[in-house]
Amino acid sequence: MRTHGTEPSAAGSGSPRRWFALAVLCVSLLIVTLDNTVLNVALPTLVDKLHASSSDLQWIVDAYVLVFAGLLLVSGSLADRVGRKCTLLAGLTAFAACSTWAAFSGSVGSLIAARASMGIGAALIMPSTLAIITSTFTVPRERQRAISLWAATSGAGIALGPIVGGLLLEHFWWGSVFLINVPIAVAGFAFALPFVPDSKNPSAQRPDLVGSLLSIAGLGLLLYAIIEAPAHGWASTLVLATGIGGLAILAAFVVLERASTHPMLNPHFLRNRSFSAPILSVGLTMFGLFGSLFVLTQFLQFQLGFSPLQAGVRMLPAAGAIAVVAPLSSVLVRAFGTRVTIAIGLFIVTAGLWQISSATGSTTYGGVVVGMALLGVGAGLVIPSATASVMGSLPGEHTGVGGGTNGTFLQTGGALGVAVVGSLLSNRYDDQLTSALAAYHLPHALDQTIRGTLGSALGVARHVGGTIGATIAHSAHTAFMSGMHLGLLAAAIVTLAGTLIALTTIPGKASTSRRHHPAEVGGEPSPGD
Repeated sequence: MRTHGTEPSAAGSGSPRRWFALAVLCVSLLIVTLDNTVLNVALPTLVDKLHASSSDLQWIVDAYVLVFAGLLLVSGSLADRVGRKCTLLAGLTAFAACSTWAAFSGSVGSLIAARASMGIGAALIMPSTLAIITSTFTVPRERQRAISLWAATSGAGIALGPIVGGLLLEHFWWGSVFLINVPIAVAGFAFALPFVPDSKNPSAQRPDLVGSLLSIAGLGLLLYAIIEAPAHGWASTLVLATGIGGLAILAAFVVLERASTHPMLNPHFLRNRSFSAPILSVGLTMFGLFGSLFVLTQFLQFQLGFSPLQAGVRMLPAAGAIAVVAPLSSVLVRAFGTRVTIAIGLFIVTAGLWQISSATGSTTYGGVVVGMALLGVGAGLVIPSATASVMGSLPGEHTGVGGGTNGTFLQTGGALGVAVVGSLLSNRYDDQLTSALAAYHLPHALDQTIRGTLGSALGVARHVGGTIGATIAHSAHTAFMSGMHLGLLAAAIVTLAGTLIALTTIPGKASTSRRHHPAEVGGEPSPGD
């Protein structure tokens, strides 16, 4: 079968080789999503080995996300034009090379540059995998299953990051958290050559260079503002200037795309609620998931005293729930439709955030494990259902752009979740510690260290000892739990709003089924399109 916007291949819709291709694509995606969180448990080691400051640590983590999300739209458009398999292979090559660079970096500056370069490879890989899946699996039910497995890999990679990082640090040096990517990328490249089919837009027009530059600049500035907000404050001149500048450039991008004869992202797609509403749902889900993982890794290590490996292993309920539920989400979609499935998933994420936010200073691991499992179940329902709707709503020749847009909302939602939840936690923590320790008139340098992070405060408390040390530790624990409650409660409000948005904006079962019809997904667009 030949579909519009694709080339015939041995791994087409009737060949069993398409499932081998899916496995290769999922493995390729795994290293991309794993690197969102695998580095978190290695940060204390980087302070010791590379003498990294708090600001350095933030950029070692965020340089990857900034470049990754900023390039997704452009790389998706590139994949449609030059070929999705070619783009995937280029991404795997770049990711392996830059991971090697990161593993053997001898300075903070070199590591930040290597992490940013890894974002380029990730941006080439992610939309290509999704576009190839969509063009290869042309039967709606099979496509839903394939995208569910893709989503399970994506979500599980994010949640498994701390586990893999902790396990590697238990036995190897810090560079191993990057070097592990290389054999996986090499294997993905080797198996992609015979098993992964190629496809592209056969009627691709000339590249939209101005649109590409505007999308990179706009998303880059917006993400920079989001990332810097916790450190500088949401009302700071730097954050407001870059954020407003980013939004203004993105507005110019939309105006240009509306007027262009060869737009990178056709504005018509955004008017289709089967496309726009689900990508918003993905972004809001990742807001809650990334924000909660950011807090939970600190809660498990600093509040409950687990080692990096022990904390990573205890994240398994979230990772396992995503991996189990995502492939089964297609059953709910067929029974109740995309709208209900996504709304249920977002509501379950909300319930998980609310349950964890109720934790107190005496809460043990058992007091949050249910909430962690709920987060995984909810994300496992939303991500594949929304992604299938997004990709199924587009003509076959634009699946690269669809994958890029989906990935952009996923990464931006996650970055915003970490920034907002982290900022609320940090502000509450700082305010409460300032009040609790005001009477002790601690030296300025010591006071700044205590107010930096819970881990720093506990280190000072151990060093000082005695009554003052005990007071510092108790006050820091109390302030952290208060900030955690505020941050996760805010995230729960956001995802609850997402539940209502999903119920009111995503087309119902009949409409969604119509959009997933093969004639409209892989064939020519319908007259109504």
